[in-house]
Amino acid sequence: MSDTRGKLTILACDSGKPFAEKIVKRLNRGKKENEEKTPLITSHEIHFASTELKTTIDESIRGADVYIVQDCENAYAGYSVDENLRALKTAVDAAFRSDANCITAVIPVFPYARQDKSDEREGITASMVAREIEDANVDHIITLDLHNSAIAGFFRKAKVENLRASRNLIRYIKENPEEFDLERLVIMPCDLGGAKRAEHYASMLGIDLAFTYKKRNYSIPNSVEEIKIMGNIEGMDVFIVDDMICTGGSIIKAVRTAKDKGAKRVYTACSLPLFNGDAIEKINKAYEEKSLAAVIGTDAVYHGPDFQEKHPWFREVSVSSYFAKVIYKLNSRQSISELLK
Repeated sequence: MSDTRGKLTILACDSGKPFAEKIVKRLNRGKKENEEKTPLITSHEIHFASTELKTTIDESIRGADVYIVQDCENAYAGYSVDENLRALKTAVDAAFRSDANCITAVIPVFPYARQDKSDEREGITASMVAREIEDANVDHIITLDLHNSAIAGFFRKAKVENLRASRNLIRYIKENPEEFDLERLVIMPCDLGGAKRAEHYASMLGIDLAFTYKKRNYSIPNSVEEIKIMGNIEGMDVFIVDDMICTGGSIIKAVRTAKDKGAKRVYTACSLPLFNGDAIEKINKAYEEKSLAAVIGTDAVYHGPDFQEKHPWFREVSVSSYFAKVIYKLNSRQSISELLK
């Protein structure tokens, strides 16, 4: 058996290119001039006037171990989630027809992940998306903090690696003791559904937990009527953790409730900073009111080159090195168990 799954090769869809370039840079860091570099293969994503699209690959990838990077939530490129998903599928099909040995879809944000179960006459769209990606001939999927880990079971043959951004976010807290005093820091989930995630943060940092209860109005999408906090946070710094920030309604209500309960400073952290709808306006207002100290998020979603400059409340923690390590180990047939904790 070969020591690798083929020549390690990175391919990027248009919306995935910013993240792909970071991964390639990490993979090639420290290599000497005479060492073979991991390439970012030249390809073109062509959008037709009819809204159809196709992907063409400009170099031979026959027998290669190809990792196709796509940021389905990248609205900065001007494409919708559905367009980005179709672009991914056309890229996968192009790689398959170019006789790649192994094809891995690198999707930091899994599209439609919140549509993971059915209520009465609703479809389980996450399952449909999994089948669509798999039917395009994907062998492997690498993603970040699936909204429901059971989504991995929607794939019939393809293997799913669900990475954990908490590794990077916890390291960020530990490496910035001048801002995060663990003696007065409390971890809190945005709702009871995030209790396990919050417990992991608290355990790794050796600090206390508080809990929240969220009452939703299910007749209105992304609507939260009330949040209640269980635990003493008066005079403490509160670090609210969640898997994603979408429209920001839940997280901002939790921030303001924590401030009302006497929290000194309130931070939020998320693996997937989607910032859809009017989320940025809500966060701007909370920051200006000094209810919110900062949002710590990953670079799993691209918001443009000057996003942090425009929004001083955002602290970006890169997960590109994390993805690069996983990609390298998969290519060289090494265990990644330690990277999934």
